[in-house]
Amino acid sequence: MFKKDPLQIIAFQTYGTSNHLYVRGRAIEDESIDLEQKGAFKLLFNTWKRFETDEIKNTLIQVKVGEDKILFTKTDTRGYFLINEKVEDLSSYANEDGWIKIEFSYSSKKLKSPIQSQNKFIGEMLIPSAKAKFAVISDIDDTILHTGLVSILKWRVVFNTLLTSAGKRIPLDGAPELYNLLHQGKTGNESNPIFYVSHSPWNLYRYLKFFLNKNSFPKGPIILRNFPKPFLKKPSSGITPKHKEITNILKTYPKLKFILIGDCGQHDPYIYMSLANNYPGKIMAIYLVKVNHKRKMLRVEMLYDNYKTIPVLLVANTKEAINHAKLHGFTK
Repeated sequence: MFKKDPLQIIAFQTYGTSNHLYVRGRAIEDESIDLEQKGAFKLLFNTWKRFETDEIKNTLIQVKVGEDKILFTKTDTRGYFLINEKVEDLSSYANEDGWIKIEFSYSSKKLKSPIQSQNKFIGEMLIPSAKAKFAVISDIDDTILHTGLVSILKWRVVFNTLLTSAGKRIPLDGAPELYNLLHQGKTGNESNPIFYVSHSPWNLYRYLKFFLNKNSFPKGPIILRNFPKPFLKKPSSGITPKHKEITNILKTYPKLKFILIGDCGQHDPYIYMSLANNYPGKIMAIYLVKVNHKRKMLRVEMLYDNYKTIPVLLVANTKEAINHAKLHGFTK
C-alpha cells in the first residue's frame, strides 16, 4: 500500500466587496512541489504533479472570517470549491490595503488521508481600499512574464512552462516598477488594486503566485481559467473566459475606473477595445506590449489606427508606459 499524502487546501487570492464574500480554492493532496526545483527531469516531474493532482472530492469545507462569520461549502468532483454570497460588514475585517484573511479547514471526519500539519489554511480576499483612485487589470503571459506565445510551434511556451522553475522566470524589464508605481498612484499612498487575469489553468496558480511574489509585484487577486465566475450571470456565447472575468471585475466595482495592460500577441487588443467601447468612461488607458511578430503587430496597429476614444499605447519597453502614466497623472 502506498502511503497517502497529507491533505491541504489551496485558497486562491480573490476579490469581493464589503457585503459580498467571494472565495474559491481547491482541496487536494500535498504533492510537495518545489517551485525552485533544478534539473530538467525534476522540473518535468513537478509539472506532471501540478496537473496530475489527487483532488479531494465532495468534501465539506469550513470557511471562517474573523471569529463570528462561519460558512460551509462542498468541493466538486475536481476538488474545487466556491462561496459566492452576500455577507454583511466584511470591510471591518480588512487591513489598510483592503485584504481580509480567511481561514479554511476540512469539516468532514471521514477523510482517508492525514491533514497537513494542522487543519487550518489561510487565504485572502481583497476589498479595494477607500484610498484607491483607480484599478489595474493585467494579463500575465508575455505582458509581465516571458512565455513565448507567439513563437513558432509554441516551443518557448513548452520550454518555459515545463523546464524553467518559477524562481528562475524573469519578468519583462521594468515591469515590477511600473506595477508598483500604479499601485501607489499619484500620491504614493493610494493602494490601487492590481488584478492579474490569465488564460493559464488553475493548476499553475501557485507557480504564478510565487513568480509575482519573488519579483516584488504588488499583491493582487489572481484569476485563471476553468472555474465558475463570481457575481455574474452567464454571458452571451462567443465571449472568451478572460473577457468574461474582466467584465465581471468592471461590474463588481462600478465606481472605479481601470487601466488595462496586456500584449499584442493574442486576444488582449480585441478584448480591451470591446470593453472600452461597451463601458464608456470606465477605461482610463490601455497599454499593450509589442511582440516580435510582424503580422500580429500590423493587425493591432490597424485596429487602433485613428482610435481616439481613450489613450492607447503600444509599448516596446516598460519605460514608455511609466512615462505615459506619469504624464497622465496616474503615478507620481
